[in-house]
Amino acid sequence: MRFPLIAFVALFLFSSPSFAQDAPQSQHGDHEEVSEAIVVTGIYARDRADLLSGTSVLAAEDLARELRPTLGETLSRQAGVSATSFGPNASRPVLRGFQGERVRVLADGIGSFDVSNTSVDHAVIINPLTADRIEVLRGPAALLFGSSAIGGVVNVIDSRIPRSVPEEAIHVDLTAGYGSAANERSGGTRIDVPIGDKLVVHFDGTYTKSSNLRTGGFILTPELRAAALLTGDPAIAELATLKGNLPNSNGRTWEIAGGAALITSGGNLGFSVSRYDSLYAVPVRFSLDPLAPAEAVRLDVKQTRLDWRAEVNPERGFIDAVKFRAGFADYKHNEIDEEGAVGTTFFSDGWEGRLELVQRATGAWRGGLGAQFLIRNLNIVGDEKFLPKSEAQQFGIFTVQSLDLGLARLEAGARAEKSILTAQADVDLGNAALRRDFTALSASLGGSVEFAPKWRVGINGSYTQRPPAAEELFSNGPHAGTQAFEVGDPNFSKEVSKGVEVTLRGSGNGYSISASLYKSWFNNFIFEAPTGGVEDGLPVFQYGQARATHYGAEFEASAKLAQLGAFALNIDAIGDFTRAKIKSGGNLPRIPALRLLGGLEAQSDMGSGRVEVEWVDGQRRVAAFETATPGYTVVNASINFKPFGADSDTSITLSANNIFDVVARRHASFLKDYAPLSGRDVRVTLRASF
Repeated sequence: MRFPLIAFVALFLFSSPSFAQDAPQSQHGDHEEVSEAIVVTGIYARDRADLLSGTSVLAAEDLARELRPTLGETLSRQAGVSATSFGPNASRPVLRGFQGERVRVLADGIGSFDVSNTSVDHAVIINPLTADRIEVLRGPAALLFGSSAIGGVVNVIDSRIPRSVPEEAIHVDLTAGYGSAANERSGGTRIDVPIGDKLVVHFDGTYTKSSNLRTGGFILTPELRAAALLTGDPAIAELATLKGNLPNSNGRTWEIAGGAALITSGGNLGFSVSRYDSLYAVPVRFSLDPLAPAEAVRLDVKQTRLDWRAEVNPERGFIDAVKFRAGFADYKHNEIDEEGAVGTTFFSDGWEGRLELVQRATGAWRGGLGAQFLIRNLNIVGDEKFLPKSEAQQFGIFTVQSLDLGLARLEAGARAEKSILTAQADVDLGNAALRRDFTALSASLGGSVEFAPKWRVGINGSYTQRPPAAEELFSNGPHAGTQAFEVGDPNFSKEVSKGVEVTLRGSGNGYSISASLYKSWFNNFIFEAPTGGVEDGLPVFQYGQARATHYGAEFEASAKLAQLGAFALNIDAIGDFTRAKIKSGGNLPRIPALRLLGGLEAQSDMGSGRVEVEWVDGQRRVAAFETATPGYTVVNASINFKPFGADSDTSITLSANNIFDVVARRHASFLKDYAPLSGRDVRVTLRASF
């Protein structure tokens, strides 16, 4: 029933008269340049100043400077963003303190089809090396992509399905990089070949290999080192001396993809096929119990993915554009112990599709509506199975409508979603066959007012319902990634939140500022808490529901200080903090601490130079059985230049990160006490296009 839907859309597009028109030509090859002031994630492109929640866009030179092997580390210096930092090979974005199921990670608007939401040691199967730009939407704007996206959405936008016809006979993009902290070597190429004036064929391939990560000091925290010495066991006491290289943190990843697109001024139709293969080690959560030694595990990950995209642009009528996006992936990973034996295997396959109808702008009114489906099957086999074989189905409809009255702008959005979650009977886990059905309704209403030229204040209220995830309902087993025996509750009800966000955005001659204040009140908030019990040698964590509050703030600002010849001297800063508490008492775990980052940058057409300081406060507001995290300050510097002139598409970025080799631990990480962040890391990135 799924392939006929795709075939129907293809037939519709090919039969459209507008497809007979000539294809548009790109002045920059296949990869069209979009201003960082524009956000394309959503039903239609919008100016960041018009959005009523926090947003970030990473592209071009900024993306080259921040590029890392994982999506979490690539984005970790954006406002409102932290990372799970489960070693250098598995790091997922954390948005406003939310992680896992509450953050949707997308590839060109469609989910990643992996199991990174089930455990922090599972990598996100989206490769930053292939990204043209990365957009982050925090708050209610993300709900167009699913009720689970209450924390936000990260959308990695690439050109695997071409969007325009290059002028060259063959268009090539090259990327190469090196990072000293893990002896990281990476490279990639993208090739686009036009066939005639409407058809484009695409190929890309990337490869990354790294050794164990070098840190800035001792691997274990002072408290764990002291505890290791007190055991009196010589083997465990040696853990107190671990310093420098992080054991079991190396990795290797390659990916290849091919695709094609038919492109005309009236629409486009394309597809891509990709294969992802990664073998990476997971840093050890060292045990201080000689009777329960920790294991050094590697993950062997493979995914085959198919993607389709189609768009038609009617010349007249109520609908300005019809957009269809769909994907399918088959995923598998083996968890391999120190002897090379496979202990646990994860199998997952999934489908996702979106149909969007963009309304033609009528005076001050514009908007769109759409429908979405998501189907995921998950099966875990082996020693550490914590979930029965399960299936999740989601079907949703959504709309966003806006009215621009000049000084005042109004916006409303709504989503209705049906979720069906089923689990098969499993003797090993002791559960019978289970099925839960949920209908989730979400809506937002907001507006902004221009109170001075280019200064606008906005307020947005939201009501959100989130169905529980399969992991929250059906878990009942050991989970090595989080070092917990996890127990779900199949009787959970929907999570409900009411939220408000106030935004301030302004700009003028050489300066800009953006700030957000937000707060949410939750009923039936789902969280994990330790029970004090032990099962299979692991502490028992029971999922529960309670009332909770979540609030915080974030800001971004920049200003031009002076013009020094060809160079503009600019200063910029970001800051963010989040608080999250259970009403019955206690803090929620792994909430990022207050963070401030300031930079001084000289920019010209030929390149730029930058120095920045990031200060992160210590986090002492901790949950039960959670340890506090000390603060840290790191200094980074970078130079970007174009060796062949300002009009050249070749650039070289040289950066030095954590220059003073500081020991830094990120509170959002499950592994923070056992795996600090990278020490001093000198990186070079080359990008060329011709």
